[in-house]
This record gives sequence, C-alpha cells and structure tokens, in this order.
Amino acid sequence: MNNFFIIVLDGVGVGELPDASLYSDNGSNTLGNIARELNGLHLPNFQNLGIGNVIPIKGLDSIANPIASYGKMCELSKGKDSTTGHWEISGLFVDTDFDYFPNGFPENIIDKFLQTTGCKGFLGNKAASGTEIIKELGDEHVKTGFPIIYTSADSVFQIAAHQEVIPLEKLYEICNKTRNKVLIDPLKVGRVIARPFLGNSGSYERTVYRKDYSLDPPSETVLDLLTKNKINTVAIGKINDLFNYRGISVEVKSKSNREGFEQLIKASKEYHSSLIFINLVDFDVYYGHRNDVEGFANALKELDNFLPEFLENLHQSDRVIFTADHGNDPTTPSTDHSREYVPVLYFGKNKPVTNLGIRNTFSDVGKTAAEYFNVKNVLKGTSFLNE
Repeated sequence: MNNFFIIVLDGVGVGELPDASLYSDNGSNTLGNIARELNGLHLPNFQNLGIGNVIPIKGLDSIANPIASYGKMCELSKGKDSTTGHWEISGLFVDTDFDYFPNGFPENIIDKFLQTTGCKGFLGNKAASGTEIIKELGDEHVKTGFPIIYTSADSVFQIAAHQEVIPLEKLYEICNKTRNKVLIDPLKVGRVIARPFLGNSGSYERTVYRKDYSLDPPSETVLDLLTKNKINTVAIGKINDLFNYRGISVEVKSKSNREGFEQLIKASKEYHSSLIFINLVDFDVYYGHRNDVEGFANALKELDNFLPEFLENLHQSDRVIFTADHGNDPTTPSTDHSREYVPVLYFGKNKPVTNLGIRNTFSDVGKTAAEYFNVKNVLKGTSFLNE
C-alpha cells in the first residue's frame, strides 16, 4: 500500500447518459464529438492507457493490450453539476437535487443578498455565460460598483466583479456571507462562486482567482473516512472547494492544469500511504464552457504529454484512477455541462488489466479507494480494486 490517486479530468465525458434528454443533452459526447469535429485526435499515451477501448473515438483506436483497466461510469445522482459529480465519486449517492434558477433569483433572495452583504445594488440576475455577461455588464459594473449576479444550468450563485472595483478580499467576503447567511435551509444551492475579472472596456478577462463556496457533503465521503482512520488525504485545486475543505489533511492550491501536473509529480514524490485527489480544471473552465473545440483538444494533448513522466514516477504499489465529473461538450450549442457517462481508467504498474464495463455509479471510485486502504466502510458503489 502506497498512494492512491484520483485524477478528475473536469468535463471530459464519453457520451450521453440514458436520461440525457431530460437535460436537453441529446447527442452530447465530449471526447467523441471533439475527435469527429477535428477529424481525429492524436493522444498516444492516453490511447495506451485504453481510452479508445472505452468508446469509439476517431484517431484513438481500441488496442489489444492497454496498460490500464478501462470502462465508463453512469451518474446516479440527479443533475450534471461538479459538486454532485465529485460527491458521487467520493462514495455518495445524492438522492435530493439542488435548487436551480434558470430565470434568475427571486426578489426575496436578492433583497436578502443586498441587506446581508451591504451592496447598494446589483446587475444581471439571470442565467448567462460568464464571459458574455462581463462583456455585457462590465462597463456598468465599473461605473456603478454593483456586483454582477448570474447563474447557469447548474445550481450556482455566481458573483462577478472587477478586482479594481471590488477587491478580491471584499468579493470573497460577499460570497462567504451569501453562502452562510443568504442561501440557507431550506434552499439548496450547490455553490456560490466568486468570479473576479480585470481589464478595460471591450477587453475584460476573468482571472485565476475564482473561489467556490460549496455546501458540506450530506454524509461521510471517502475523504472523511480515511481522515478518521488517520490516513493522509491530499486535495489539489478545486477539490478543496467542492468538499468545503472537509476530510482533507493537506490543502494544495492549483489554478490550472499545468500547475496541477506539477503538484501531482511533487505529491507522488513527497507523500506515502496517502489518497491524492485532484481536479484538472482547464478542460471545463476554459474550453468546454466557451465551446472552444481546438483549445479543448490542445489541453488533452498537454495531458497526454504529461502522462509518461507521471506514470514512470509511480511506485509499484501506487494505483491511479483517471475519470471525470460530468461532460462539457464544446461542439454543442450549449455552453453548460452535459449529462454524460464518464471514463474510468485504472492504472498500476504491472497490475492485471481488464474491461471494467459500464459501472452503475461514480461511487465505485470512492469504494475502490477505501478498499485499497483496507478501511471498513458503508460507501455506495462496488470496488473494482482487484477485478
């Protein structure tokens, strides 16, 4: 027993789930559609792991001897949000859905927001793309100082502000009050998200200082379980926010895939007998939500280039799971997440390889991690540790 890695490729789905029509996601297939649109993908290291064995992907053939066990997983929880996706990966089944506000937040919530935060006004209050709404309302925000409020198809209350108008710490304070004093029971809003930006009229750009304020997971996750059993848990990047910092021994900051790669190499050398849990954000944040097909493909190439160094550096007893939390198909008109199966690639040096098939729930990942550390648990799912 050494380290167990859970690597979440944010938004990298592999085809619509049977209930995708309920979310207007018919035809979504993030990896498959990107490959089709670009007339094939060239990701030799990812292919060697067995990604082409999961589903047909143009340019990524199914191979006879992949080095990882392979399959795909179905999401049992409702929705297609990062929070529910990660919570299910951690061994939960979230049987109640979050609240959504496709027409903006009702007057009573906005009034409470203004009263609690001390803001003198607001802009927006509608479902919108984050990059588009700062183009639309950025000038008015700079002129008035009012924060821009918006949501999406996910259960999120997003607050955008120019860092020179509302400084970061003030924006974080506003978000914290919104999370803990405005959006309280019986409301169930998955995340409050600080969305700072910089720039001038016509060229506003979001910065890397986004911060998520999540709800606590509703029951014990694999992170809680391992921490309780004095097993080190290392969370890198967005993982910290999504679990509201619960069950985490070591918090590591990371704002991009490149930083994430660096932290993974560092963690593989520095920690032992630890769960190392990371989200690689760029696929979703910069490319899926912006319908940038080529950017998404280039991010996949960067991952592919990183894989040899990472895998070579692993201990013989290390285990790695590559998966995702939802889809985010950049080839569809929507800029929101998509309700998709996610891949599961399970690697260990000299570990026997098998077809893991279609897993009934993302929770199989958390269950497998718990079994790796030989910890008794009542997590959902079925372990594939020794399949």
